[in-house]
Amino acid sequence: MKDSEHPFFRPLWRRVAVVAVCVIWSIIEFATGTPFWGVLALGFAGYAVWQFFYLYKPADEAKPPVEPKE
Repeated sequence: MKDSEHPFFRPLWRRVAVVAVCVIWSIIEFATGTPFWGVLALGFAGYAVWQFFYLYKPADEAKPPVEPKE
């Protein structure tokens, strides 16, 4: 997730899906008795929330508007 502003992550559903997969993975790990991997997956989910919802700025919004040349 180093390049969280990649165009692939522009649709909201993809960012939500990444977080959901990490949370589901964490639940599965805790349910099977492997808390180390559960905490690791929960950390991934927390990092994804931080990157995709708190810090996320799509590439189009980050750039100043360009005036058309006539």
